[in-house]
Amino acid sequence: MEIKSNKAYKEAVHKVYSLMNKGDVHISEAEAAEIELLSKAIEYYEDHVLKIMPLPVTVATIVQDKIEELNITQVQLAAMFGIATSKLSQILSGKRKPDVSFLKAVHEKLGIDGNFILEKA
Repeated sequence: MEIKSNKAYKEAVHKVYSLMNKGDVHISEAEAAEIELLSKAIEYYEDHVLKIMPLPVTVATIVQDKIEELNITQVQLAAMFGIATSKLSQILSGKRKPDVSFLKAVHEKLGIDGNFILEKA
């Protein structure tokens, strides 16, 4: 299947959402195959026509997501990490590279996978 227009793209996305809203137990094998086929076509259209790029995933973006998830402030997180608030702010804004002690705290205090940290740091 190939999506050739923005209208067809929107229809395909709507179809996938409507099928997925049925829930895993209520989807037939044919519908599951249709979801897979449509998803691949949607992904191709987004990548090659719309040129939608995935958001870059960095240690800083993950830490910012965790701050929101835990409903804490940067001041509270800096205290958890045992670092100055200014240092945390600089790291999260990209003005300063994270050091080993920061990355270790991200792993130990926030439970972020060490392999991810090594890949993204």
